[in-house]
Amino acid sequence: MTGRRVDLYAAIRRDARTGMSNRALQRKHGVGYRTVSAAFASAWPEPRKPLPKRGSRLDPYKGIIDGWLRDDLDAPRKQRHTAKRIFDRLLDEHHASETVSYGMVRDYVATRRREIRIEAGREPADAYVPQEHLPGREAEVDFGDVTIRLRGQLVTCTMFCLRLSYSGKAVHRISASAGQEAFFEGHAHAFNVLGGVPTGKIRYDNLKAAVASVVGFSRQRAETDRWTAFRSHYGIEAFYCQPGIQGAHEKGGVEGQIGWFRRNHLVPIPEVDSITVLNAMVDTWDIEDEQRRIGTRAHTVAEHFATEQPLLQSLPDEAFETGRWFTPRVDRYAQITVRMNTYSVPVKYVGRQVRVLLHASDLVVFDGKAEIARHERLMTKGGTGVDLDHYLEVLLRKPGALPGATALEQARAAGRFTPVHDTWWAAACKAHGDAEGTRALIEVLMLHRHLRHDQVVAGLAAALQAGALTADAVALEARKHDDSTEDAVIEISGEPLASQEAPAVRSLTEHRLRAHLPADDRPLPTVDQYDQLLPSRRENPNEGAAP
Repeated sequence: MTGRRVDLYAAIRRDARTGMSNRALQRKHGVGYRTVSAAFASAWPEPRKPLPKRGSRLDPYKGIIDGWLRDDLDAPRKQRHTAKRIFDRLLDEHHASETVSYGMVRDYVATRRREIRIEAGREPADAYVPQEHLPGREAEVDFGDVTIRLRGQLVTCTMFCLRLSYSGKAVHRISASAGQEAFFEGHAHAFNVLGGVPTGKIRYDNLKAAVASVVGFSRQRAETDRWTAFRSHYGIEAFYCQPGIQGAHEKGGVEGQIGWFRRNHLVPIPEVDSITVLNAMVDTWDIEDEQRRIGTRAHTVAEHFATEQPLLQSLPDEAFETGRWFTPRVDRYAQITVRMNTYSVPVKYVGRQVRVLLHASDLVVFDGKAEIARHERLMTKGGTGVDLDHYLEVLLRKPGALPGATALEQARAAGRFTPVHDTWWAAACKAHGDAEGTRALIEVLMLHRHLRHDQVVAGLAAALQAGALTADAVALEARKHDDSTEDAVIEISGEPLASQEAPAVRSLTEHRLRAHLPADDRPLPTVDQYDQLLPSRRENPNEGAAP
């Protein structure tokens, strides 16, 4: 706006030098008398006057509040005015009930109290000192909340971020929780991506994954045992910021990095099928972000990181187990409880104690050294994650429990139990009765342990079309679908198979013929080698003689 007025003033002054009258200048430029006079007075227009500040209903009482706050400077620390006490005094002593609200008093006291302490010299004003970061020495770590759409459902996850202070190179990792497992996994992933560990300090919040307690008002912290072991393994030197909002500026680089990453890569909200897929996308974004320039820097993040990477401390030879072990006992529902959530295991382990390795986004259940179950970690407390496959053996004995089973509903929601399963189940129950039809379905579900999901679904559809409502028929049709990509034509009874009518249910003979077994060029079996074990007649001349 100022540039336009400068041009206007210049045009008015130029026309005035040609002898135009004041009224003619007004008509030509569409302005008033005062604008022409102002242009004559100065070539540079005067700045607009700011609008008067709008008054507040608290203005008549601000002087009173300031007086009370100044009195608090010499009052004992535990007997100073709070915002609530000031509001009560305004109501009781100054009858401000109709004009002043508690929120107005609270907001004013929150800012004015500190200003009065600074004016009185009781507290220093905020001032910050610019810092220089040496390459390969310092980094910052923090967590941030992100929202994603996981399999169609809106959920809130946690994003770990480690940012090198010199180059600005950042590594992100999204997990289902912000626990110690996610904290360790984020570090291990970041160090592997960076190819080393910073040789100086890494700045942290006072998060529970690392800090058991804050020691007084000092920088000392009582650390958790596993965090101490993790630091020792990687050679990390931790620096803990001040508690609360006062320490946020001490690691402002990672605070801003999380917000920048969230705005530039997670808008709009990403839709994924698993956190593993999302983390693969995050790794790609991290590589792309290396080509950007931070602020007014002359070089990109990748160029600065190329200088910094050789100066990092080398990684240890052995990996650190970032997961956490638990030893729960399987209850009568074939479930275990881990971190206030329940997960299923095969029913044969009911009553036994198992070992659970909990990671940031999943958990693995072991019986000894054998893996018996694997689940995606639940993001809520009091949730239940069950696998229908774990209950198939008991459902064979109790088929009536299947229609209302929690595992069946979760399998439907996850898409593992499809409408094709439901249609085949209904047809089997109609043909064989509810109990036998359900048992036939359970036998079909057991095929998922050996065949791919798409094979079984295709076998169900083909068997349903042919009216074959047995598990054996589904198994044969599933294998037929697996072999459908073969192009070879095999002749049966002198006629090409392609010209024959396809049977409703495929035979095992045809399946074996399509297997394309290699020619057997092995020699015929012989027992000549065993003749060496027979005793010689010279050693036993009476062998075979009559007694």
